[in-house]
Amino acid sequence: MFGWLFKSRANKSSSITAQQLEALLPLQDAVIVDVREPSEYAQGHIPSALNRPLSRLAAKVSGIPQGKKLYVICQSGVRSARAAGLLRRHGYADVVNVRGGMSRWTGPRK
Repeated sequence: MFGWLFKSRANKSSSITAQQLEALLPLQDAVIVDVREPSEYAQGHIPSALNRPLSRLAAKVSGIPQGKKLYVICQSGVRSARAAGLLRRHGYADVVNVRGGMSRWTGPRK
């Protein structure tokens, strides 16, 4: 009767703030996926982040490592939330959206 409710919750990815991600990075072997466009990425990004723009993510999803925790970031958190859902639909199980995105990131930039 309520299967749709549990299914809908199971398909949602979790989220953390940019500050929480900064604190977690030294402790985890994780992959950061920056879904901003290349020009945005070039203006400053987390040093270890992969750039996979949301506009082309579905076509480039195979280049993202499986079996690792993925932290998905954009400028504010809107595109990364959409990208996290897309990644989950493509079989990535451990996907975390970074709320606030790079606009809230205070850590190192490259």
